[in-house]
Amino acid sequence: MELQQIPDDHGWAAEACTLPTAERPLREAEFDALFAEAVTAVQPDGPGRVRLELRPDPRVAGRAAELAARETGCCSFFTFTLTATGGALALQASVDERHNAVLDALAARAIRISTSDGTSETRP
Repeated sequence: MELQQIPDDHGWAAEACTLPTAERPLREAEFDALFAEAVTAVQPDGPGRVRLELRPDPRVAGRAAELAARETGCCSFFTFTLTATGGALALQASVDERHNAVLDALAARAIRISTSDGTSETRP
């Protein structure tokens, strides 16, 4: 898998992120790859929360969990919950009120990238 930064998008990392600036494009590319390859739907899940439905595959679950764990290491305002139940897999991302704009940008990017081939859907 080759990681690429999506052009014309200067990232969604918050000022509160402690990941070194030089490493941010790679992290964003990792999220982009997850969005493109595994996200099947993006939906709001209440105030400060978004739910990413993922392909129900053990490798996807491991990849999402690993990426979420690393992201909370530099952006402690994120909370990620990975749920596997009934043959479905979902990653919920949530933030406090101060970081809603960051979550909105992440969700918008997930929608844009996951729907670029027309195979995933978004729900209000």
